[in-house]
Amino acid sequence: MFSLSVRDQILIAHSLKGELFGPAQRLHGATYVVDLELRREQLDPNGVVADISRAGELLREVLAVLNYRNLDEEPAFRGHNTTTEFLARNIWERLAAEIRAGHLGVAADDLASLRVSLHESPSAWAGYEAAL
Repeated sequence: MFSLSVRDQILIAHSLKGELFGPAQRLHGATYVVDLELRREQLDPNGVVADISRAGELLREVLAVLNYRNLDEEPAFRGHNTTTEFLARNIWERLAAEIRAGHLGVAADDLASLRVSLHESPSAWAGYEAAL
């Protein structure tokens, strides 16, 4: 399996519900380093997994709707704990929709899967991966 990864970051504010989260139940900020990994069985006719420049642009565009936002105020997240794991899947869903709509180009039609990882720190991260 071949893979290609691009990275960007977002800054958000949110609070988490439940005793498990201790002080994170209060409104706080988080900076996430976000990795997008695209995978495919065979390289495309150009010898690549995907256009790396376009993949970086697509990640940046998808993250822009979350960047510098208080997620507690976003209607799409009402009733959800915006944990790192939850956000990884949400970003995955947004990216998958864009890829399926052709925004990564026709060569992306043969992508097998994508993985989104959100790094809270150099020693802690969570992610979501699924087939396209």
